[in-house]
Amino acid sequence: MNAPINNFKLGLQSSRALAPSFERRRIQIYLFMVIGDIGALLAGFLLAGVAYNGDLPYSMALFEMQLFLPLYLTLGFYQRVYSIDALESRNFAIRRLLWSLALSAALLVFVVFYTKSAEDFSRAVFTLGLCFSAMLMIAARFCTFSFLHKFIGPTVLNVLVIEDGGPEVKLDHSYRISAEEHQLKEFKQNPSALDRLGRYVANMDRVIVSCPLDQREEWSFVLRAAGVNGELVSESLHELGAIGLHREEHFTSLAIAAGPLDLRARILKRLFDLSIAVPAILVLSPVMLAAAIAVKLESEGPVFFVQRRLGRGNRFFSMFKFRSMRAAESDHDGMRSAAKDDDRITRVGKILRKTSVDELPQLLNVLRGDMSIVGPRPHALGSQAGKKLFWEVDVAYWHRHSLKPGLTGLAQVRGFRGATDKERDLEDRLKSDLEYIANWNLPGDFLILVRTLAVVVHDRAF
Repeated sequence: MNAPINNFKLGLQSSRALAPSFERRRIQIYLFMVIGDIGALLAGFLLAGVAYNGDLPYSMALFEMQLFLPLYLTLGFYQRVYSIDALESRNFAIRRLLWSLALSAALLVFVVFYTKSAEDFSRAVFTLGLCFSAMLMIAARFCTFSFLHKFIGPTVLNVLVIEDGGPEVKLDHSYRISAEEHQLKEFKQNPSALDRLGRYVANMDRVIVSCPLDQREEWSFVLRAAGVNGELVSESLHELGAIGLHREEHFTSLAIAAGPLDLRARILKRLFDLSIAVPAILVLSPVMLAAAIAVKLESEGPVFFVQRRLGRGNRFFSMFKFRSMRAAESDHDGMRSAAKDDDRITRVGKILRKTSVDELPQLLNVLRGDMSIVGPRPHALGSQAGKKLFWEVDVAYWHRHSLKPGLTGLAQVRGFRGATDKERDLEDRLKSDLEYIANWNLPGDFLILVRTLAVVVHDRAF
């Protein structure tokens, strides 16, 4: 299937399937990928032996490869290194490959350390072997995708879209037929229609039917009877954002929402927060103590400014900052954004804001679990963009609170910080916040933290 296939026409009496089966082909490709990875590991560790010791073969290199190979193959299957997704997306294939290599290496190093076998294990050979093998495997993935696109087509999946008066389905590289043209109606009283459908769905990996609401029950029946991976298109479910289905004994419910991070991701993010916050508090404690003394000496009032902000799940929490305004004029509701020549800000406060030192007490919020090191910045309930409250500018504003707020975020390192004089000021931040939530990953948090160091002192701090 080398190009998109639309409005496929097939004689009603034809006995041929719409498409040849890709299943056997995929299994063959998986087998070649496994053999290729084994060959890449062998070649990589042999090269490592030559580079390190000049011997071919070097017994230590072969020994380490033999230890590593079963771990990699086992984890590779669990990490979907050999899966349909790995054939559909080169980036997915390479990410899963590298992740499996890293996990396998970490596990082997742990085993070697735990069994006290380090004296029989060459770290240099193992590292070189791993690097050479990874490069060979990545090169093999590029060759695999080049082969797939040249000899098989843009996809290794057979997808059939049956149009029966429902909403339009836009899907590239799919077969399409009209239920009316092919007389696919009244299946329960029409064995011929069931026969035609059975031939059309043969060898299909997905069958998608777009039909009106009152015909979904019949289509559900015949798709189950055909034994295929069937799907029904629904505009209403699309608008609801349905993400899954839960079947209970007495009812069935649609899943239309889920947290952006699973348990493993939340644990990793929390460990990252603590690994940064605890050392930062210890290292920066002299700076925080000096700031507290300066705030107290300059004007009467508390050292900390405590304000109610919106946190995860749109729940309120108390956020800490060093007080930078005169206590009597502090804006606890956030109705008035600080301006460049704001007469409420003290002299010490200007320095604290300019250097972002006023934000350091939020490390305590991180320890308490109210905030993260990286995430959408928390806003006061009365914050406005132009003359509108934030959520009045864009209702998607509430979606930014599906993660904990952060000391810094993607919007901040992009320069979207400071006063929100215009609605556009909020729109830019919101777009970045939602992008961060949708694409969260731990390396991304680390990169944002590093980039934050370059904008700690900024001209939008007032």
